[in-house]
This record gives sequence, C-alpha cells and structure tokens, in this order.
Amino acid sequence: MHAGFPSFSQDIQQVMRLGAKTAELPELVDSVAGPVLAGGMAVLLKLGFGYVMRDCLLDKARSEKAMAFFDENFIFRDPNAPGGKRYYQGKFLLRTRKPGDNMNVWLRFCPEPDELFVKTPFGRSINSLKVVETEIVNEAAAERLERDPDKVDLVIRFKDIDSIVGLIGRDDVDVVGLLLENVVQLTGNVGHLFKLGAIAKNIEMELGLNKAA
Repeated sequence: MHAGFPSFSQDIQQVMRLGAKTAELPELVDSVAGPVLAGGMAVLLKLGFGYVMRDCLLDKARSEKAMAFFDENFIFRDPNAPGGKRYYQGKFLLRTRKPGDNMNVWLRFCPEPDELFVKTPFGRSINSLKVVETEIVNEAAAERLERDPDKVDLVIRFKDIDSIVGLIGRDDVDVVGLLLENVVQLTGNVGHLFKLGAIAKNIEMELGLNKAA
C-alpha cells in the first residue's frame, strides 16, 4: 500500500521549490496567517507545475519540448472524445481542518481547453499560463466547492497551518505516513493523487532532479 502513494516531499514539494525559483515570496513562518500561506502555495503550485513549459514561447526547440511534455502528461487518447483526445482536468482543493484557518487553495489542470494553445511564428505552442490554474478561496466558497463533485475531484485536508509549514522542510514524507499521523485527510477520488504525483515526478525527471543519492 505504501508504494502505491506518491511522496509529498520527493514530488509535490519539489514542484513547489521550482515555483519558488520563478517567484519572489516572503519566507513562510510558523505564525503565518491562512490567506498568506494559501497565496504562497497557490503561486508555487501554479509556477511549479508549469515550470517545464514556462519558456515555450521563446523559440521552436523549447516549444516542441513543452508540447511533448504536455502531450505525455495532460492528453489522453479517447476515440469517444472530440478529435480523439481529451485533456486531464483534475481539480483539487487544499484546506485545513482547523476552524478559522481560512487556508484554501483551489488547484485545477486544463480548466479552459480552448485557451491551452497559442499561435507563434514557429507554429502552435502551449499557453503555459493556462495549463495550471490556482485560486485562493475563502471558507464559505471552499465549503461550496467541497460539496460540488463537478468542481473538486479530491480534497486534501491538512490538520492545521502549522502542520503544512512543518512539512516544508521534511524529507521523504509519504502520504500514507501523513494519514497514519492524522496530519492529512483525503476525501474524493484518490486516483487523482496518483496523477498529481506522476506529473510532479515527470517534471523532476525532465529536469534531471531525481538523481540517485
């Protein structure tokens, strides 16, 4: 069972570190307010998951690399779908269980398929800013999203703000361990957690970040 779940530190946390290379954010501290932490996570997740595709509009070679990565990670061949393919459109809600934390991030992949591509002088390329969308929402909006299966596939609920901050510096934190420690609760289609981890792992592999110690 343990082997079936992706590692938060090896995959998702690495993606957030990549996002930090692109954005200048204040250092997170234990006393950080929920909305501030949510804002930081939203930026890091969006930039991190789009990191491989960030330079796709600069030249043909980088555009082709980004298109290949997008094809491998976000496109499914489906004869029943228009054009014979469909896009991965997983939707996640990251929250805490502590009342009043107000730490809620809505993470979506490919929410607007019509906006995924742009024309360039060297052909069609990825609109990297539209592959991953993140949004900070308040408690009331998060409650509505959590009850709507059309808006959220999986809810990842942490114990509290301190538990999120505490995970940032930890290594080899697997999801099963977090569940056993009662740090994280999952509600919804857990299969999307596998896909989330797979995309993050492929970003690591693409950038050569998964070298054996």
